[in-house]
Amino acid sequence: MDFFGLPSALIVLVAVLVVLILFFYYIPLGLWVTAFFSGVKVNIFGDLVGMRLRKVPPGPIVKAQITASKAGLALDIGRLEAHFLAGGSVFKVIQALISADKANLGLTFERAAAIDLAGRDVFEAVQISVNPKVINTPKISAVASDGIIVKVTARVTVRANLDRLVGGATEETILARVGEGIVTTVGSAETHKDVLENPDNISKTVLGKGLDSGTAFEILSIDIADIDVGDNIGAKLQTEQAEADLKVARAKAEERRAMAVALEQENKARIEEMRAKVVENEAEVPKAIAEAFRTGNLGVMDYYNLRNVQADTDMRSRIAGEEGSSSSEDNTDGNNQGA
Repeated sequence: MDFFGLPSALIVLVAVLVVLILFFYYIPLGLWVTAFFSGVKVNIFGDLVGMRLRKVPPGPIVKAQITASKAGLALDIGRLEAHFLAGGSVFKVIQALISADKANLGLTFERAAAIDLAGRDVFEAVQISVNPKVINTPKISAVASDGIIVKVTARVTVRANLDRLVGGATEETILARVGEGIVTTVGSAETHKDVLENPDNISKTVLGKGLDSGTAFEILSIDIADIDVGDNIGAKLQTEQAEADLKVARAKAEERRAMAVALEQENKARIEEMRAKVVENEAEVPKAIAEAFRTGNLGVMDYYNLRNVQADTDMRSRIAGEEGSSSSEDNTDGNNQGA
């Protein structure tokens, strides 16, 4: 009997294949067999089929439980599935729990899951807790009290604190606090020689400040790796201050010179103004003489006596001027002959 032009045997074969595919998809017998022979109790319908219906891949969950069981950790498969549904990495949590258990760190599944969901690498955190990590600071420049720049490079050895990983500050905060402590310690030194002679004072002072409070790490040691002497910033500042003072003094001198020139010009203007007034007043003298003649206050003899006095005054002024010019010419000729 044919259906839609196809043999019935072929249709039955296709139907059987579809049923088998769906059966082995929803009922992963191979995974159940692996868990059974690994000593892990997994309910084929309650756990495996339920995960398929909840859109959870049972492979990573079962394999993680098998790994934990072989390491001696008793974990419920439901907790692993819940962590997977929350967006966590089940395999990293299992790795971290195994490492912590071997190192006797006392890490619980709840704490490991919280660290993983917080966005941190829980397995790396356990590794840093077991094997402390060395953080190299960049070259930090600080100025001593004598104005010399000291460049310090430090190595900070830290260990992860599992109890403070959730909400604790990261390595950047450790580096910033260490840098601040180095700058403060170098700045309080009287001279840069004190820093060069006793670099361990920096480590002791910075380490005693409790810089790891509120962070996800515990500072074990701070070692000074390198110290270099830089420029004399104090001398540079003094030089720049002296140059600035010189510019101010020059500006003030230029201001005083400009004021003196302005005052000189003002005085010249006043002199010209006074000369103009003298000329104006001299022009009034003939008018006053004429008026005196008309009113009878000045006689002819008085006028001639006045003219004689003026002529005598003019003659004396000319003689004095000629003598002054001749004496200056004689001095000039004498200087030329001497030369």
